[in-house]
Amino acid sequence: MIRFTFPLFIFLFFFSCSKFDYNESEISQKTFNQLISSLDLSNNQIYVINFWATWCSPCIKEIPHFEYVNKKFENKIVKVLLVSLDLPNHFNSKLVPFVKKNNIKSDVIHLTDVNLDEWMPKISNEWNGGIPATLIMNNNFQKFYPKPFEKDELIYEIEEFINNITYQNGLGSR
Repeated sequence: MIRFTFPLFIFLFFFSCSKFDYNESEISQKTFNQLISSLDLSNNQIYVINFWATWCSPCIKEIPHFEYVNKKFENKIVKVLLVSLDLPNHFNSKLVPFVKKNNIKSDVIHLTDVNLDEWMPKISNEWNGGIPATLIMNNNFQKFYPKPFEKDELIYEIEEFINNITYQNGLGSR
């Protein structure tokens, strides 16, 4: 009986450690300055940074669009960051369960800076704090969208960034 139980235990242990469940340690908690300093702007990497929260219905509605973009451009120079503005005490009770339940594959960052007035102007002076809001940027361009996206519109904006990089590098024309 022990011979059978031990291999079964080993199998279940490794199977349960596989990537089927979202690991809450995969959700980074960062201040705004840590978030910005973590971006590699030395190359042509395009960052699609979506500011959202679990309590925001328009935010939740557009998350599948960002997940689609994350998959569509996974082998390209596009990196999707879903930056949650949920309150710090909602990290374990709301954010982690939401990410797990919805099997979110994009990078999720929980922004721990609760004083929006300190860091919002660094994103855009036009931002009044409303979400969803998205920042698309690379080392040469930055564009802020203080509104929800439809999937086609989001793809169009990202492809414009890719075309700008291609055009700047002399690899083609628009």
